[in-house]
Amino acid sequence: MRNSEGAALKICLLCYRGNPYSGGQGIYLKYIAEELVRQGHQVHAVVGPPWPHHMEGVTVHRIQNNEYFIKKGNSVINPRSPFDIFSPINFYEFLHSRAGAFPEISSFSYRAYLLLRKLHGQYNFDLIHDNQTLGYGLLLMKTLGIPVAATIHHPLSIDLENVLERMTKFKSKVKTVNFYPLLMQRIVSKRLDHIITVSEDSKRTINRDFGVPLKKQTVVYNGIDRSIFRTLPDVKKKKRNILFVGNIEDGKKGFVYLLRALTHMKEPVVLTVVDGGAPHRKLTQQFIAKLHVGDKIHFAGTASTEDLVRHYNEAEIAIVPSVYEGFGFPAGEAMACGTPVIASDGGALPEVVGESGVVVPARDEFALAQAIDALITDKAALGRMGRLGIERVESLFNWERAVSQMIRVWERLI
Repeated sequence: MRNSEGAALKICLLCYRGNPYSGGQGIYLKYIAEELVRQGHQVHAVVGPPWPHHMEGVTVHRIQNNEYFIKKGNSVINPRSPFDIFSPINFYEFLHSRAGAFPEISSFSYRAYLLLRKLHGQYNFDLIHDNQTLGYGLLLMKTLGIPVAATIHHPLSIDLENVLERMTKFKSKVKTVNFYPLLMQRIVSKRLDHIITVSEDSKRTINRDFGVPLKKQTVVYNGIDRSIFRTLPDVKKKKRNILFVGNIEDGKKGFVYLLRALTHMKEPVVLTVVDGGAPHRKLTQQFIAKLHVGDKIHFAGTASTEDLVRHYNEAEIAIVPSVYEGFGFPAGEAMACGTPVIASDGGALPEVVGESGVVVPARDEFALAQAIDALITDKAALGRMGRLGIERVESLFNWERAVSQMIRVWERLI
């Protein structure tokens, strides 16, 4: 793709946490940036810590983060430059952290604006594209005279609602509302030139919660890397093995409903859990003991990418019981590996799964149990859904297609 003058586009991507293992935003950054380079465009990435892995052909500009929100006492003082804390953005970040807010996002956006004033003068970018930051600094970037767009995977209101749902104390709820920069993201998102989102469900939710008009949003599905997530011919299915991939401490992932479903099932299964070795399993383990399902669960902990692909290939079914997903990478990854999915109807999961799995109501442990019982013994359905999953991923969820769609949106803005 080329702009109206026939030259490659010069794109600056923003991501306040650039590492792939700090959340889906880091994975998204890597694949979008590298695919843009493959399609012949010049890409710069302005990133915050933890830093991204090497991105082929991408020029990376790092912005430090003082992490005041996790530092206590005198640790906020830099011994090599003790008066740094009084510089305007640092002092703003410090005060907000002590007020119980989460200043990392807004501070990153201000620092990114100051850096971009210099970079734009040097490189003359065609467009700035933010990845889920949505800080006030983006509104300042609009003064540079080029379009500023953003990807919103799902609005932060979903995370806030999910956390509040599990709280009982009013004081804790007030602190949580103060912590989430929801108002800022609502203000900023409505004033950007365009929003890319990753599903039709996210598009509707962004319109409902952030007030971004539907006509100012474009759905571009995420890709799944088929060079990584694929069938492994030498790996055999483990009979009656079901798989959960995700953070068991994140209430949005619905792990508790899967645990409850195990108590209602008639068919014997082994649940393999790949949770990255979550360090806060104490409450989960207590819940498992209370339900007496410990003998049915195997915690695989941290898995390399190669091990994760093997787990997908070994499982007869991947379970994605999320309360909400803006897209749902575990569902797409399992499908790419030829593994059928049983998913909830939380958010965009029905869009992702299609006919390559079974969709049950979110939070319904009984429906989930019945679906697993029925599918685990239906070899014909398992085989059919596995094949349909691979076909669906290849036709809908690839990064080359995603980036080409984004470029068409950008060209209209430019």
